[in-house]
Amino acid sequence: MQVYRGMDIGTAKPTPAERAVVSHHLIDIADPSDEFSVAAFKSACAHALDDIEARGHRAVLVGGTGLYVRAIIDDLEIPGQYPEARLSIEDDPNTIRLHQRLSGIDPVAASRMEPTNRRRVVRALEVSIGSGRPFSSFGPGLDRYPDTGFRLIGLRAPRVEIDRRIATRFRQQMEAGWLDEVRALQTRPTGLSRTAAQALGYRELLAHLDDEWTLEAAVDRGITRTRQFARRQERWFRRDPRIDWIDADDGHNVLARFGDRLED
Repeated sequence: MQVYRGMDIGTAKPTPAERAVVSHHLIDIADPSDEFSVAAFKSACAHALDDIEARGHRAVLVGGTGLYVRAIIDDLEIPGQYPEARLSIEDDPNTIRLHQRLSGIDPVAASRMEPTNRRRVVRALEVSIGSGRPFSSFGPGLDRYPDTGFRLIGLRAPRVEIDRRIATRFRQQMEAGWLDEVRALQTRPTGLSRTAAQALGYRELLAHLDDEWTLEAAVDRGITRTRQFARRQERWFRRDPRIDWIDADDGHNVLARFGDRLED
């Protein structure tokens, strides 16, 4: 979500001072009214990596969004977008029924996802119907972990500590003017795209501005949703056997512990 211009506080975007010390890439490359897909991210990231390496430097890919990380490190084949097919699919609010429909079209893809995971079910149906190819034909699936040229390092912390940090950071962002940032985005003539409006915390604060929730309820829901996302992140990355895990508080020793491997 840091790709979006104007979405600074809520995405914990690096400050200009921080970016002056360490170069950051893929920041502020999209308008909040734009739909930004994993395919667009992969293309932009590939260009950035090529540029960095051409200058004799090496990149550190910092990620929390699992699919976007995998798209880069495993060079995933990303299916196209089929908006007409998607619109007809999203008309059906019953996700279980959509999963059953997917089972008839692409049983392999259906077996790889939870029947209640609406986002994945809708996407698999969209691609299968729109492209005329089974969704599963676009790769071996995310449950395979092939060799990669990237060194993968994960930071771990107790869940209670992660929960505490999420709540603390959310409230600090509110004190830094997050609500005003969301209000400014809401009043833009071009509005927010579907992807931008779903960003953690933004969706809840937008609902508050639309008088759906009190501010306190919006903050509580935003914190809860962020914690739920953190759980999903943990489960996603824990499945990857290629990741070397270290304690988050020991992160400053990462180069000492893995420097020889990073230089391979």
